[in-house]
Amino acid sequence: MIGPAYPRQMARYNAWQNRQIHAALEGASLDDLRADHGAFFGSILGTLSHILWGDRIWMSRFAPDLVGAPEGGIEGSPELCPTLAVWSAERFVTDAAIARWADKLHALDLTGDLTWHSGALGREVSKPKALCVVHMFNHQTHHRGQLHAMMTRAGFDAPVSDLFAMPEDEAAVRA
Repeated sequence: MIGPAYPRQMARYNAWQNRQIHAALEGASLDDLRADHGAFFGSILGTLSHILWGDRIWMSRFAPDLVGAPEGGIEGSPELCPTLAVWSAERFVTDAAIARWADKLHALDLTGDLTWHSGALGREVSKPKALCVVHMFNHQTHHRGQLHAMMTRAGFDAPVSDLFAMPEDEAAVRA
């Protein structure tokens, strides 16, 4: 389904997106970040928190030595980060862990099934590891689309999200 190059590329893309989002929202009031936009997780900050929560729950399954499972379930995920500063710090740590995990992947690591207890479904689930990895990155993209709409609606400059527009130069990516 996928090889190790896919998670590496997507880890870079995820971190790039998060840096752009932080830059676009830096200086925003907490009221603006918590305003309900009618999205699934309500607000900009709630959606950012949920994406982070999702990344952590998946990474706790893929690499529990790098990332521990977040507290609570999906319902409480919008409350994970009370401020943009907290989100930014937690996001930085999680993005670094995702990158370290992706950089060490081998093709064999993406084979076989992953089995876990799904709180959302209330039962044990087993799915191909590669599918779960694709899902983690797809989940980020799905909710960042909602985030883009909320940011635009609130008058923020939503960042460029096209994968082909991502800078290739590592120094530019970290800027």
